[in-house]
Amino acid sequence: MLSIKKDLLSDLATALEQLSPGAGDKAAFESPKVAAHGDFACTAAMQLAKPLKQNPRQAAEALRALLLPLPAFERWVEALEIAGPGFINVRLKPAAKQETVREVLQAGSGYGKRPADGGAKMIVEFVSANPTGPLHVGHGRQAALGDAICNLYATQGAQVWREFYYNDAGVQIQTLATSTQLRAQGFKPGDDCWPIDPDNPASKSFYNGDYIADIAADFLAKKTVSADDREFTASGDVNDLDSIRQFAVAYLRHEQDLDLQAFSVRFDNYYLESSLYSEGRVASAVQRLTNAGKTYEQDGALWLRSTDYGDDKDRVMRKTDGSFTYFVPDVAYHLAKWERGHTKAVNIQGMDHHGTIARVRAGLQAADAGIPPGYPDYVLHTMVRVVRNGEEVKISKRAGSYVTLRDLIEWTSADAVRFFLLSRKPDTEYVFDIDLALAKNNENPVYYVQYAHARICSVLTAWGGDEASLTNVDLSPLQSPQAQALMLLLAKYPDMLSHAAAGFAPHDVAFYLRELAACYHSYYDAERILVDDQAVKLARLALVAATAQVLHNGLAVLGVSAPRKM
Repeated sequence: MLSIKKDLLSDLATALEQLSPGAGDKAAFESPKVAAHGDFACTAAMQLAKPLKQNPRQAAEALRALLLPLPAFERWVEALEIAGPGFINVRLKPAAKQETVREVLQAGSGYGKRPADGGAKMIVEFVSANPTGPLHVGHGRQAALGDAICNLYATQGAQVWREFYYNDAGVQIQTLATSTQLRAQGFKPGDDCWPIDPDNPASKSFYNGDYIADIAADFLAKKTVSADDREFTASGDVNDLDSIRQFAVAYLRHEQDLDLQAFSVRFDNYYLESSLYSEGRVASAVQRLTNAGKTYEQDGALWLRSTDYGDDKDRVMRKTDGSFTYFVPDVAYHLAKWERGHTKAVNIQGMDHHGTIARVRAGLQAADAGIPPGYPDYVLHTMVRVVRNGEEVKISKRAGSYVTLRDLIEWTSADAVRFFLLSRKPDTEYVFDIDLALAKNNENPVYYVQYAHARICSVLTAWGGDEASLTNVDLSPLQSPQAQALMLLLAKYPDMLSHAAAGFAPHDVAFYLRELAACYHSYYDAERILVDDQAVKLARLALVAATAQVLHNGLAVLGVSAPRKM
């Protein structure tokens, strides 16, 4: 129905130009809030009433009269009804909706996708966890969000680059190294040299999870570990702290890779924060801001005039001890993104990064590098609570103090974790219910959607015919209200994808899939598919095959499988 909608919009633009020259750009359709009101709604008459000096219903009558004889409306529209203060509700002929089935079957996995635009390069930075321990559930939410947003933009023809940014130096990495060294020397949490009382400030200088003992054992065994972006062989010398540091970082990067592989998440590049210093990018960024007159010295520190760019106060860049504050390398990193040709950048981060947004954007504007305001975009997410048997699960033996992503995948499944973590807006609190994720009933949203796909596949298997032949069958028998509703929902898939991408909203895909599964189940309950009448049977098989294809396509955007059997 994509081409039909395009033709209808073209005719609507023509009629609006006739009604009010220059109004053609107001041609748009909305979805009626009540399905019984029609298939499309047009509000243009209400917008034009004032300049036409008519009341909205008069303007709607005039627009309706112009639309009725136009070719696309004459061919595909069953009725144009004026409602309320001046809405025009459009009711399509069944044949218009039936074309959707053919479009889906012909396009297959490409249905809903737009051709590659060959233009803007987009970079999405996500997960970006320092290698100090196993990935936690919050990282899992970020991985699911980042991957789905990449997939969404790929459907819109964007060139998407997936990047993981992390630090292999600094205080956290030093804590990792010293904790591993103590384990290698035979000490453990709770020993005199290793306090674990949270009220003791010194306890924050150690990592207590069992994974530290695993790293130490492999270090002593002089093992070699390989991650996607590094490889290192342990010296086995417990006094060689730098070797311990490099081995521990490589070990945990490998562990992160295993977690991400289990979650089917991949990256195109791993970018080291330390490289910003070693390659002189931080110093270059600071010099650039200074040369632009956007910094000043005060109280022994270097400040950025970030209030010139909407920040609530100026920010310290270089502290009195000569070290840089944490947003300075962020500015240098985003300058590097821009210089690499990524004209659109999206960062998926936790809510605790909210305070950095204004200062990073201010630094980029002050650098006068031609970067547009609002660069980069941010998608901020809340943390995830995990419950089992109605009680919150907080501890993982492996991690020591939190539930890991791997725990959650092993307790449930990668599909359940993906779908659940994407089923709410990123900035809303989410409670992951393990019992619900394991349930095989309609209350479990991923089971409900996957079951709809498997149910259709079982019907097609029972039929035993050539699914490719369904592309050319006569679809005119698809006349029932349930069939019409299902076809109209299939037609909405491409626009839903576009809006979800523009809003960084993979949860819209999850909502749509649940609605589509419910619509299919209603259709299945209303009409038998494998009936004796050959023409009716083939038309209904074509409709359910198209529904399975769209379920498959939508689940793929979320990184969730579409099983043929359950």
